[in-house]
Amino acid sequence: MTEMTTNTAALQLSEVSKSFGPIKVLQGLNLDIRPGERHAVIGPNGAGKSTLFNLISGMFTPSSGDIVLGGRSIAGLSPHLINRAGLARSFQITNIFHRMSVYENLRIGVLARHRVRYGLFRSVAGMRRVNDETREVLARVGLEARADNMAGDLTYSEQRALEIGMTLTTGAEVILLDEPTAGMSREETAKAADLIRKVTEGKTLLMVEHDMSVVFSLCDRVSVLVYGSILATDTPERISANREVQEAYLGQEASE
Repeated sequence: MTEMTTNTAALQLSEVSKSFGPIKVLQGLNLDIRPGERHAVIGPNGAGKSTLFNLISGMFTPSSGDIVLGGRSIAGLSPHLINRAGLARSFQITNIFHRMSVYENLRIGVLARHRVRYGLFRSVAGMRRVNDETREVLARVGLEARADNMAGDLTYSEQRALEIGMTLTTGAEVILLDEPTAGMSREETAKAADLIRKVTEGKTLLMVEHDMSVVFSLCDRVSVLVYGSILATDTPERISANREVQEAYLGQEASE
């Protein structure tokens, strides 16, 4: 599907469902992500959060419904076409090239965006632009000092920062982050949240995150996904005070 639609949302899901055989994972899901907002999806394990991200990023095709990015339907498009349309995603499990340097990991994304290929007759001016943009992303994610290190030698939190940097190299305006602080210490989590806040300034962010301190301090709105359906979407404060949400997911700690 590639027809244009009238839509003011940066990302919109309309009556999206996904089944695997007789198992219904998502059912009639509706979700609007506003341009420039930071939006979190939370919910218990098995709620369908990973499936949701896989549908949006093109790993899966919806069984029914539509997904619209910037006014254009992307439902059923391949991941690389969705990326070219302006959406980039990080994964729950770190997805980097461990035997390449930090700099090379980032430069791959910049090369792909400019569609510059290695070769004897490549444009010197084009490569200069690629290298400048790569260094800019390095600085944004705080990895300048690690530029020549192998990505596999980075600490876990540094690898997550590198992966966020790789999403930035695509130039996408809509960023999907899947549990970006999972497995981090409290100090690392705080640094990661600050990094995400900084690098997504002016962009649209949709994230899945289990750390409620990150969600409530970073995001403008929160959607609660339970049994494949959106239970509530609201500000962090109202979500925290929502009794249905407390009973379904957050528990009494949310109100304390």
